[in-house]
Amino acid sequence: MTNKPYQMFGMSLAIAGAIFAPTAYFLINSIPLTAVALSSVMIGGTSIALAASRPQISPEAAQMILETGMENTAALLEELGLSGKAVYLPSAMRIGNAQALIPLNGDIDVLRIKDKIPRRLIVRWGENPEDMAIAVTAPGGTGLNRLEIKPGPTSSEIEHAVTYVLIGLLDLADSVGVRLENNMVTVEVTGPKLQYENIWYYRCLGSPIASIVASIACDGIGKPVRITEENYRQHKSTILLEVLG
Repeated sequence: MTNKPYQMFGMSLAIAGAIFAPTAYFLINSIPLTAVALSSVMIGGTSIALAASRPQISPEAAQMILETGMENTAALLEELGLSGKAVYLPSAMRIGNAQALIPLNGDIDVLRIKDKIPRRLIVRWGENPEDMAIAVTAPGGTGLNRLEIKPGPTSSEIEHAVTYVLIGLLDLADSVGVRLENNMVTVEVTGPKLQYENIWYYRCLGSPIASIVASIACDGIGKPVRITEENYRQHKSTILLEVLG
C-alpha cells in the first residue's frame, strides 16, 4: 500500500466516526455504539499518522535499486579486472558526495593527492601517467548529507554519527560500537540487516554497511581510510578500517 490509501482509509474512518458518535449518543442513546464511533475516529487518526511516517519508497524497492547499482558496479570492476581495495576520501579531498577510489594500477599513495578528486568516473589522483583510478560514489554519501553536525575525530563522535545513520535513518542494525587505536578503527555492528558476501563488489568496496561506516569515519577523522577486514559472527559484524596518510 502507498501513503494515499492509508490517508483515504484513515480520513473515511475518522469522518464516519465523528458523524456517527453524536448520533449514537444523543439520538439512539447507545453507549456501546458511541464507543465504536469514537474508536473509528482513533483508528482513522492512527492510519493518517502511519501514512505520514511511511517512506515514499518501500524497503523492497530500495533494496532492488541498491542491488542493481551494485551489480552494475561489480560488472564494471570485473570487466576491467580491478580487485584492489578502495580508498575512501574525506570531504576535504573530493568534490561532491562521498567517493571511493579503486586504483587502475598498483596502490594509491594518499600523500601524493594534492587536488580535490573531481566528480568523474575515471580520475587522476597523482602527477604520474599511471596514477589513475575509478571513482565510485559510496553508499555513505547520502547518510553524510543528512547529518546535521559533521562528526569529529573521536571514537564517540564517529560512533554517534554511525549510529544515527545505520539505526536512526536506515534501520540496518541494532547497536554500534567504535574504537580508535593508532591508525586503526574497529567498528562492531550488532544485528546487521545486511551481511558480507564474498563477491567482487564487496572485495573491492566492502559491504554496504562497511561502506557507510568508512564514509563517515574518514570524514570525521579527516583522512582517507581503507576497509581491511570484515568478519561476521553470531549476529555481529566487525569492520576494520585502516587510516591512511
